[in-house]
Amino acid sequence: MDGKIKGHLALIGANLFYGGGYSIAKIVMPRLIEPLGFILVRVVITCALFWTTWFFGKKYRATIDRKDWLVLVLGGLFGVATNQMLFFLGLSKTMPIHASLIMMSTPLLITIVAVVILKEKLGWDKLTGLLLGIGGAILLMSAGKEVTAIASNTVLGDFLVFLNATSYAIYLVIIKRLMNKYRPVIVIRWVFLFGLLMVLPFGYKGFIAVDWSLFSFGDWMAVAFVVICTTFLAYLWNIYALKHLSPSIAGAYIYAQPVFAAIISVIFMGEEITMVKLIATILIFSGVYFVNFGIRRKQPERLKR
Repeated sequence: MDGKIKGHLALIGANLFYGGGYSIAKIVMPRLIEPLGFILVRVVITCALFWTTWFFGKKYRATIDRKDWLVLVLGGLFGVATNQMLFFLGLSKTMPIHASLIMMSTPLLITIVAVVILKEKLGWDKLTGLLLGIGGAILLMSAGKEVTAIASNTVLGDFLVFLNATSYAIYLVIIKRLMNKYRPVIVIRWVFLFGLLMVLPFGYKGFIAVDWSLFSFGDWMAVAFVVICTTFLAYLWNIYALKHLSPSIAGAYIYAQPVFAAIISVIFMGEEITMVKLIATILIFSGVYFVNFGIRRKQPERLKR
């Protein structure tokens, strides 16, 4: 299978997990575990899982060039520590519907950062795709049951989620170069190790305060989903996709998160499929298509003499 196709499939899977993660994380947070304590759990387990690849053979033990260590440290800062702490702090203070809507700004932020750092070109078709995706996401979010009025007590949470989106955009752009140099799993395990060192001082207090005896089976399943699916697999698949695709394309798939969230709601929560949701879905996937492929123009045939 072509590497680009695998990259697109990886992005679909990662964003499917993200789409279900907004509500699932709130099952236990902050009711049973504080945001920063939960982040420490996520990062410790995920870091341990990534480092098991060290035992898979020499090809998973590449020597890191001295000039790349700073990028890995910054990856840990923007891609793990700042990104995850800001998101969970924000999510605990706002509604999942708000958080998923604000995350729609990530592709725009990625495109801006990529234009500045990677000198990517911003054509009219990519810009059209971004606008279509944002429009569809807003339409879908506005059709949700939770949207009534933006309560004043969600403003701080919304702002923290926006800062998280900015942090994640920076991470995707700066880490791209290393994806073409090392195996993705080698990069991500160092990113998580540095991220763990940064998260530890902030999350330790919340972690030791958890009363694990209060967790039901459903609570444990929610924690497992967040740790394994929305952290370990999602990070692995995202960073694999970056080896074959640009940061802007990876960011465009964020538009699919509310679609996946709506599908999950229909299957597991009995929500109805409405015309508004169908139109929003078409807009979102049209946006992803424009960003990925643009308009393939036919070359005019030369006239025969």
